[in-house]
Amino acid sequence: MTRELTLFHTGVDFGEGPRWHDGLLWFSDFYRHGVFTLDADGNETRVVTVETQPSGLGWLPDGTLLISSMLDMKVLALGDDGQLRDYADLSAIAKYKGNDMVVAADGTAYVSNFGFGLDEGAAFEFAALAGVRPDGTVFVAAEDLMFPNGSVITPDGSTLIVGESFGGQYTAWDIEADGSLSNRRIWAKIDGHVPDGCCLDADGAIWMGDVTNNRFCRVHEGGEISEMIEVDGAAVACILGGEDGKTLFMLVSPGTAPEDLAGQGKSVIMSTRVDAGAAGLP
Repeated sequence: MTRELTLFHTGVDFGEGPRWHDGLLWFSDFYRHGVFTLDADGNETRVVTVETQPSGLGWLPDGTLLISSMLDMKVLALGDDGQLRDYADLSAIAKYKGNDMVVAADGTAYVSNFGFGLDEGAAFEFAALAGVRPDGTVFVAAEDLMFPNGSVITPDGSTLIVGESFGGQYTAWDIEADGSLSNRRIWAKIDGHVPDGCCLDADGAIWMGDVTNNRFCRVHEGGEISEMIEVDGAAVACILGGEDGKTLFMLVSPGTAPEDLAGQGKSVIMSTRVDAGAAGLP
């Protein structure tokens, strides 16, 4: 099946963490150091400036925006006054650069990190997934992950699924009442693919950015890939949204290196219509 792709927005340096919330498309831009929204016509608004490089986004039950702050390995909260405050310090868990985040309905946040100095050419190391409970308590949610990245929570709130970019797989856990994770298992083994930002649809499949293979893929539990959408650049992340939840917004970049992207506005957001609407979180 060939999907018709639409160029929805241009002028992004490096987009990440797309979310559909309150009728708007939200995303982080690493090198413009900000969180932005887009309305249905693609009009952009800067919500807040985050000098320490924003990534994953999520909301607490009271509507407070949480932002994964990469360079200082923190989670920030945006107050009603428009000011950022430190919400959680993950530096005791994250070895290198905070990354994506999904926030459960009760406010528990699960935050990934690189695990090693990828940008400096360091040797691979396993990473731990950080958890932040609604009272701000930070804990190790899971260990020994191969570059944990995009994450989703099922609609019933019972299961967390995390993509492991260097493992070519999605790993799942049961979410306990206190936010801890149990019953670790492989949800989908997808050798040859590099999962990045992702979202869940109403059929229980995950749309993911296959970042280094320049395609967005629809992955099912067990590993079947039912659809691939080729794009011209790195397939960084995606989210389902729009009025009916059936528009797939795809963040595409010509690369990942800041020296090639910062201040260039070369990354774009594409969109296409799909059959199954949004489900679960983010």
